[in-house]
Amino acid sequence: MKLLEKVTLGMFLVLLIGVTGLQTLVLAHAFPLRSDPRVGWTIPISPPKVTIWFDGELEPAFSTITVYNSTKKQVDKGNSRVSGADSSVLEVDLPPLASDTYHVYWKVLSKDTHVTEGDFTF
Repeated sequence: MKLLEKVTLGMFLVLLIGVTGLQTLVLAHAFPLRSDPRVGWTIPISPPKVTIWFDGELEPAFSTITVYNSTKKQVDKGNSRVSGADSSVLEVDLPPLASDTYHVYWKVLSKDTHVTEGDFTF
């Protein structure tokens, strides 16, 4: 193989690997890893906030979390936010809660511009 052919083949392989790697990054979404309180848990005392950890960075302006009681009344303090220290953490503060089933709804926009949403109870 001539030197020019080797260089051309090498450049092609580098380009192919780069495009494949970029495509993997572009297709990424932010999905929850864990939460506090945990999904489905019965807890003995009212938590001070709900926190969800995601597997990717979130866009703060377009990421929200809300908490409702069993009568569908919003009970969080309305201060949903992405943590300043870790842009993959979404949280909202809670007042003292009565014994009930609470529904957490979240919707996030990841840094790669993909929207994911979901919900859980505790």
